[in-house]
Amino acid sequence: MTQMEQDHLVSVIVRDEPRVLTRITSLFGRRAYNIKSLSVGSTENPGLSRMTFVVTGNRGIVEQAMRQLEKLIDVVHVIDHSLEKFVDRELVLVKVIISNETRVEVRHIAEDFRARIVDVGRHALTFEVTGDEGKLTAFIEQMRPFGILETMRTGRVALTRGSNADIPSHVYHDGESAGLHAPAQNHAPREQEAQRVENLF
Repeated sequence: MTQMEQDHLVSVIVRDEPRVLTRITSLFGRRAYNIKSLSVGSTENPGLSRMTFVVTGNRGIVEQAMRQLEKLIDVVHVIDHSLEKFVDRELVLVKVIISNETRVEVRHIAEDFRARIVDVGRHALTFEVTGDEGKLTAFIEQMRPFGILETMRTGRVALTRGSNADIPSHVYHDGESAGLHAPAQNHAPREQEAQRVENLF
């Protein structure tokens, strides 16, 4: 990453419609941005899903991309987590080679990370670890000397913390925190609103 580039954590509430994911990811692809992680799951509202992704890029250009996301008819709400206090988690499955000599040491390291054993084999243990990005990376690096057979890492998921009442109002561009309101109170089609957004791509 250059000095002007950084990771941005963004959540998008979308309708459960075909090809929505393709339209959203292609929007970033046209600007040659790499999506580092992507998670999609259902929300508390039937018919809506939450996409959370990490994209690397210049702050100003990423803001333009988020404005373009809001133009899409199937997008209900865009949340820029850099403007809010949030909690985020990620999960990783790691299959580690073990022997009679290393079994106890591997288990002790896993306990330090509060990792859970989800599969036991004669020559390998599979661990499940949940936490922030730093914790998962550290666990993988601790296990690497023993030999890692496979890893599977989910994308980050995030939610805005509480009501954000402790955050100064000047950090918001347009009034109070989005965390004070449910993100999908009204998800009727927004064709007229979309037409008013300048096409930035």
